[in-house]
Amino acid sequence: MKLKVVYRKVSDYIRHDLKEIVLPSSLPDPPHVVKRRKLTWHERFLVLKEASRLYAASWVRDIGPELRPNDYKKQGDAEPKKQAKDTEKEPSVLEDLAVAARGGMETLRPALHRVYMTRASNYKDALASFVKGYHEGVQQVMQNKEEAQVPKDESSDNSKKTS
Repeated sequence: MKLKVVYRKVSDYIRHDLKEIVLPSSLPDPPHVVKRRKLTWHERFLVLKEASRLYAASWVRDIGPELRPNDYKKQGDAEPKKQAKDTEKEPSVLEDLAVAARGGMETLRPALHRVYMTRASNYKDALASFVKGYHEGVQQVMQNKEEAQVPKDESSDNSKKTS
């Protein structure tokens, strides 16, 4: 009898109190909120199926039609030709790195060096243009100050000459 009481108290503690200590519940919902019913297993499966379809579609949009060419044939014959012309352009940096990574460290090192050198030259150009613009701004401010001081000096020179 005592074992049954101890078991019930421990199970109640684990089920209610421990759960509340580890994961405290938020404030209760206001009275006007209607709780939704639980989904059936079939409905859960349909939700999971739709979510995974949308997730996969987002990856296809990001990566491109190469992974799923059958989906792009449905759009019409003109679209894939346009996309093929667009993809014939120079490969992007990510594509270049992906191809280099497949080739191993010998091909990856020059590709990474090229990326870093391109970034460095872009930063250098941006910094040079900022410095040039800053100097132009300083020169304009200095010219404005000189122009503001010149009339005052001339007016004081004119008053000395008349007296």
